[in-house]
Amino acid sequence: MSELVQEQQSKALHILETVFGYSSFRGQQDEIVQHVVQGGDALVLMPTGGGKSLCYQVPALVRDGVGVVVSPLIALMQDQVDALAEVGVRAAFLNSTQTFDEAMQIERRVRSGDIDLLYVAPERLMTPRCLELLEAAHIALFAIDEAHCVSQWGHDFRPEYIKLSVLHERFPNVPRIALTATADQQTREEIIHRLQLEDARQFVSSFDRPNIRYQIVEKANGRKQLLDFIESEHAEDAGVVYCLSRKKVEETAEFLKQSGINALPYHAGMDYAKRTANQSRFLREDKIVMVATIAFGMGIDKPDVRFVAHLDLPKSIEGYYQETGRAGRDGLPANAWMAYGLQDVVQQRRMISESEADETFKRVLGVKLDAMLGLCETLHCRRVRLLDYFGQHGQQACGNCDICLTPPVSFDGTLMAQKLLSTVYRVEQRFAAGHVLEVLRGIDGERVKQWRHDQLSVFGIGSEYGEAEWRAVLRQVIALGLLTVDHENYSSLKLTEEAKPVLRGEQKIQLRQYQKPVKPKRTSSSKSNYVETDLSSEEQTIFDKLRWWRVETARKHNVPAYVIFHDATMREIAKAKPSSLDDLRGVTGVGEKKLETYGAEIISLIQEISG
Repeated sequence: MSELVQEQQSKALHILETVFGYSSFRGQQDEIVQHVVQGGDALVLMPTGGGKSLCYQVPALVRDGVGVVVSPLIALMQDQVDALAEVGVRAAFLNSTQTFDEAMQIERRVRSGDIDLLYVAPERLMTPRCLELLEAAHIALFAIDEAHCVSQWGHDFRPEYIKLSVLHERFPNVPRIALTATADQQTREEIIHRLQLEDARQFVSSFDRPNIRYQIVEKANGRKQLLDFIESEHAEDAGVVYCLSRKKVEETAEFLKQSGINALPYHAGMDYAKRTANQSRFLREDKIVMVATIAFGMGIDKPDVRFVAHLDLPKSIEGYYQETGRAGRDGLPANAWMAYGLQDVVQQRRMISESEADETFKRVLGVKLDAMLGLCETLHCRRVRLLDYFGQHGQQACGNCDICLTPPVSFDGTLMAQKLLSTVYRVEQRFAAGHVLEVLRGIDGERVKQWRHDQLSVFGIGSEYGEAEWRAVLRQVIALGLLTVDHENYSSLKLTEEAKPVLRGEQKIQLRQYQKPVKPKRTSSSKSNYVETDLSSEEQTIFDKLRWWRVETARKHNVPAYVIFHDATMREIAKAKPSSLDDLRGVTGVGEKKLETYGAEIISLIQEISG
């Protein structure tokens, strides 16, 4: 190893310890940091909460010049810059929220080398003014965050990301690091192609988030089920609820509020000031549930989100993984809960059918939706299925998803499927689910009589089962690709080629037995959500006092509480009971700047408690 490389390694570790307060890198961080420090390009796939930001922040501080971070979310830049300021890093952002004078001041600091990290939105970066500014400055590196936005096949496509290939063309000697928490093989290849990262090293971490428990329930009354879930498992916790439409966001937030949950809405159609205020409250206050469209969430750094719930089916596994990944960034247990029903399948299929995309793109969307349905309908461990999708094969059942904890009862569903498929065939594949199920169950309603479908041989052949059971079968049969929904013809059900061998008895199928939704048992409301099982009573007292101190300190500094210290750091402080600044220096997450800013207050607070 050369002397220069050794010096760079030593400097990187010194910055990690003194600035960020960590004694060692995790996983592939060290390798990524050294690669970028030495001028190499990198594509980094690392799960949310895995420490992606350190992979570009540390190299930016080791290398000469300013590190430029391309970030798609203007609303979060202020918090990211505030968090860096708390650890003594000279950081700034350039975006449309600033006045001309404010932007000019930042530009002067960039030119004079007075900034370590500059956050900029891709739209701003591509302006001639910004590119000229960067050419006049000394650039340490370019970090392209949320790099999956470059992919047209991905779930968060941003057209302006495609233009970022200009960085390689105009700054050929500046290292680039593209980072994302989620990208399947196709998306990965497009990132490499679009950003001209063909020669970049790829660092792919495990996609597993073992602290997240995945749970998908049969949708009966979605909002009521959501309320029961929150009240029974997450009373007083911070969480995010995702809905497909703006209207549903508003209605769900109001319903939760009326039910005593501190819920706020967030969607792109809201007044900008109101939307920003709601996001700020969610980040800065405890115990808030944000009800949102997928417009909310990318780049959210709040570590103590204890649950993410979906009231509508996501379009793809990437979207689901990205959204559920906002839970449990602190590594503590968290829940990913979803209520899912037949209408979700029909709705998503309709959205694909009615989109203005070309046929190739629609096919890709259809394949991604099929994979998502497969995850919902699987009879085996959800985590294994999820990891399999991202190419991480051969995993063991996790023991921490609903399938592992309460294995579903599977049965030979061939006969039920045949009855359903036969009914669709006998009504000439011209009717939607509701009508087909009435015929199947022998319900002689007005429309059934009008079409004389009560005279068909299939009328009533499924009368021994109720509507909920048949809807569960229908949903699974659609997920298996035996039926499709024709949205150009009144959402009528149609047989596919794959249905023929099942109808002829040449192929058997396994189905999940219908389980009536059960209301979750309420946990004791007297239990504090913050009691840590590994803390003694004295340590718990210190931890609670530190939390209240953190709330007040964050309010004074006008930053989210976690920017001051994460819960994990405060637990370590509570256990260590430091009596001097030197004792506090060794605690994970306490760098030199935070030691200098808060050390004396913390020591004083602990001495006060310990007597």
